[in-house]
Formats: sequence, C-alpha cells, structure tokens
Amino acid sequence: MKIERTFDIVDQLVEKLQREDALAVKRNGKWEKFSTLQYKEFADNFSYGLLASGFKKGDKIVTIINNRPEWNFIDVGMAQIGVVHVPVYANLGEVEYEHILNHSDAKMIIVSSNEFFQKIKQAAEKTGRGKIIYSVDPVDGLRNWSEIIEAGKKNRAKHNNELPAVKNGIRPDDLMSIIYTSGTTGVPKGVMLSHRNFVSNVDGSYEILPVPAEGKFLSFLPLCHVFERMVNYLVQRRGCAVYYAESIETIGDNLREVNPEGFAAVPRVIEKLYDKLILKGKELTGIKKSLFFWAVDLGLKYELNKANGWWYETQRAIADKLIFSKWREALGGNIEVIVSGGAALQERLARVFNAAGITIQEGYGLTETSPVIAVNHKDYPNMKFGTVGPVLKNVEVKIAEDGEILMKGPSLMMGYYKDPDKTEEVIDKDGWFHTGDIGELHEHNILKITDRKKEIFKLSTGKYVAPQVVENKFKESSFIEQIMVVGEKEKYAAAIICPAFHYLHSWCAIHKITFQDNRDLIQKPAVLKRYQEEVDMINKHLGRHEQIKKFELVCQEWTPETGELSPTLKVKRRFLKEKYQVKLDRLYGYTEESGLIETDDDD
Repeated sequence: MKIERTFDIVDQLVEKLQREDALAVKRNGKWEKFSTLQYKEFADNFSYGLLASGFKKGDKIVTIINNRPEWNFIDVGMAQIGVVHVPVYANLGEVEYEHILNHSDAKMIIVSSNEFFQKIKQAAEKTGRGKIIYSVDPVDGLRNWSEIIEAGKKNRAKHNNELPAVKNGIRPDDLMSIIYTSGTTGVPKGVMLSHRNFVSNVDGSYEILPVPAEGKFLSFLPLCHVFERMVNYLVQRRGCAVYYAESIETIGDNLREVNPEGFAAVPRVIEKLYDKLILKGKELTGIKKSLFFWAVDLGLKYELNKANGWWYETQRAIADKLIFSKWREALGGNIEVIVSGGAALQERLARVFNAAGITIQEGYGLTETSPVIAVNHKDYPNMKFGTVGPVLKNVEVKIAEDGEILMKGPSLMMGYYKDPDKTEEVIDKDGWFHTGDIGELHEHNILKITDRKKEIFKLSTGKYVAPQVVENKFKESSFIEQIMVVGEKEKYAAAIICPAFHYLHSWCAIHKITFQDNRDLIQKPAVLKRYQEEVDMINKHLGRHEQIKKFELVCQEWTPETGELSPTLKVKRRFLKEKYQVKLDRLYGYTEESGLIETDDDD
C-alpha cells in the first residue's frame, strides 16, 4: 500500500509487518508490550470515541503526554479523522501555556498525569478550558482517556463503516499537527504541518537509517519535539519496535534491558554519555587506565575511509577488542546508530564514537521543515565529520549571498497558524524558506552549518564572532556545562559560564576545597584559578578575536524549568542577558557590583 498520511504507517504494519512488541513501555518495573493489532485497535477506538463526542476535521486537541504507547494511540486516533494534534512540552511557563491554549483554539486537553495537570491547570482555568481536560493516568477530578476509548467501542458497534469513510476523506495536504516552536526568544509560533510534510521527510530518510525491520528503537526525547516525532514515524515505517525509556535517568539501564539497534538523542545527551565513559576510565588504575585513555586518544584522531593508514587501523582493532567493545556493551550491545539532532554535535564526539563502532548520524533541520533537511549517512563519502551530511534527495538547498541556508521541498511547513505576516517573513515569493542558519555546501551535496545568522556579532574592532562555534569548543571541557559568549560592539569576546557542578564538586573533594554552597564555591580563588586555566587552554585553539578575554561563573544550573534553556537545551540568550545584566556589565568594566543575584543552590 502507498503511504501518504501518517496513519497509513499503522495500516501498513497491520498488513505486512505485524509484531507482538510494536510499542513497549516499562511500568512498575516490568516491560508492557502492545502488539501491532492492539495498536491499531486502540487508535481506531480513540477515533470512534472522538467522533462520538462530536469532534470533526480541523478541531484541535492539546496534549501534554510523556513518551508512552498512549501517545501513539492518541496521535493516530486524531489523525485518522482529521483532528489536529497540538503536542506541547511539560516544562513551559504559565504565560506560554495560556498563549498556546488560546491561540490554538483547543477544544480538549489531554495530560498524562497529575504532575502535568498541575503545570497547565491555572492556564486552562484562565482560558476557560479547565472543564475539558482528560488524563491518561488516573487523576482525581479529571475524566480518564479510557472513557473516550469506551465510548469509541460503543460507537464502533453502531457505525462500523464510519471510520474508513472518514479516513478516505483525509488528504495528504490536510493540516495534521500544530507544533509551537519552543524558540529562544519571543512568543511561540504555531508551525502547521501536514501529513505530506511528515511522510515526505520519512520517505527522504528511509534508506539512510541503518536499522533492520525486526529491530528495536529506544525512545526518550519528548515526542512533542518534531525530531523525536519524525524518527518515531520513521522507525515504525521500517517495522521496528519502539521501546519507551522510563526516564532520562534510566537510559543506561533501559539500553541494557532492551538491547536496541538505535536511539535518537540531542548532543547534550551524547556529551553526558561520553563524560560517563570517561569517568569510568578515570576510576581505573595502572595498565587498564593507560590502555583506556590510549584508546580514547586514538578514537579522537579517527578519520573515515581508513584514511589514517594500516598502522592506525591495526591499533584501532586492538583498542576495539580491549576497550571499545565494552562501550558497545554499555549501550546494550546491539547499537547500529545514534541519530543526533536538535543542536550542533561536537566533532570530537562524532569521531570517537564512530571509531568505537557506534555510528552517530548527525542531522539538521527545523520544526518548519518537518524537520530533516540533511543528515549524515552511515558510510563514507556520505558521512563527513563536522557537517550535517548530504541534503535529503527530496529536498532542495541553496546558499544565499549572505551565507544563509535556504530550503525548498515537500517537507516545508504549510505556514505559521494565524500568522501570514510571519510566514511571509521566512518563505519568500519564490517558495524558499529562510532558515536563519549560515552554512556551506560541500562535495556530495554535504551541508556544513557555521552559525545562526542572528547570533553572529561584530566586535568594535570590526571582527565577527560566531558564538555557537566558540561555545561548542568550550563545552568540550568537563568543567563547563553551558556557556554564553558575548561581545556585540565590545572590544573583546567574553562569556558567562555555567559550571558542570557535579564534576566541579568532585574536583573540589580531591583538592580538599570546602564550600558552603555553589554561590560560595564560584568565589573560591582556587576554583577561579582552575577555570582561568581551562579558558586559557581552550583559547589556544581559537582565533585571536574569538578568544574569551574575561568570564563570569554562575552559581545556578541552567535548565528549561528555570528559563535559561529552551526545551531542546539551547541557551536562551535574551533571557540570560536580562538575568545576568550585572555580570555582563562587570565583564566590560561598567560596574563593580558582584552580580551574585541568584538563589542559593547547594548542588
């Protein structure tokens, strides 16, 4: 059968690729599995239940649901009858929730738990939508989603032929979902995506993903994010089972329990994975420790296509047997691929993991492009470190005169919901979408991202600084969790640094440095001296105008919940500049104040 709409994927699975663990989730210490037929039955009953409740094509439902099979049942159930899915993050602020509930015209809200209900409760009441909330888990005072399923079963018995007719009326170019961009500035915009947008992106990526039909994929990034959602459709399209991790903290355990062939991750997850491996290596002693770091150093020099020569490959084979094989075991032993997206991946991580036989396929895209524009393949020459790989075959890319990446193709959004002016700002009269990113096209149509157009700034010396490039270099340090580089119209580049407190606390323990809390910690002369050494060391790898001349440490972790990071862990520059205005002024000698404005946080 031809797959033109997202729900066609499930129908194809029923027809050709049935399995007993199409979807799985760990609850109460046990993996609960749903077969392909159960998946289909839940989705159909949800469709019938919505029809029985009077829902019709074009109506909107907001969901705040963590990764679980019910997300898929609800998503497909909506799509089959033309109801528009508006999935949102569980860590937004009340103002953002109010905007989304009002702007989307939501007729219903579905939350997964009482925790998520509490997050949206006030916004729902303020917007007059507090009486139409359902929950997946039992929550006092809320109707349960199972009521929709039960209503669907009754409606199905009366109108068994109704759903096929409704499904036939859903066209590939119909609106299927509105995803509100998390963004790092301003009010979220509602990106309108059709069935064709998602399906064309799945088609363009289908042959690139190296996982077998009988394989398993672990899922833990939020499904409300376009990246994880498209990958979710993609692995189902290939016939793979989707296993939902218990939480971000249990990924390691879940990998070893499920033994999946792959998972998708944002770079920060991969960075933390690498840091954990390095920490294990530091715990070793003697020859074992020496061998471990010999293998790591070898991996960091890895080149594709055996370009390092036979002697390097001989050493890598030894490193693989002694060290890298254990890395793969730590990830479950079957990993074929880690798909990286959402932000720029450090090149050294792509090198060392690929050297270790763990393929990382870094890609690039935006919510507006459903999302993949380009992605690295598994093998040379369609993989190149430091790039986001070849442009998808069904997507066009060109570089504008100012270096901006322009995109055109079937995965380009329908536009911003209720905002034709904003749509016209990003899609020009010739149909090219202006990504806001700066890049270059290399051999084999490989795309390299160099920075965000709006984030590049000019020093008073006339030199330009691309902050993301500098920030990524500094985040290679075990001492640095996050960093924001500044310097617009100033004489030099400077930075606000959020320490990796867990690592810093360990370092302090080794060096017998005592402190009351993190506010006290970042003022310790020995700590400041160590960070200055780290900055000096990294500066050697940067151009003179890119080097960080001064820095300020902060005493509070940056998180999406506290507002410093977007839900996809990008730094929110405007928010940070407002929060740390005094520290920024200190960096350039405009004030003598300390800038220690944060709440105490004894990590």
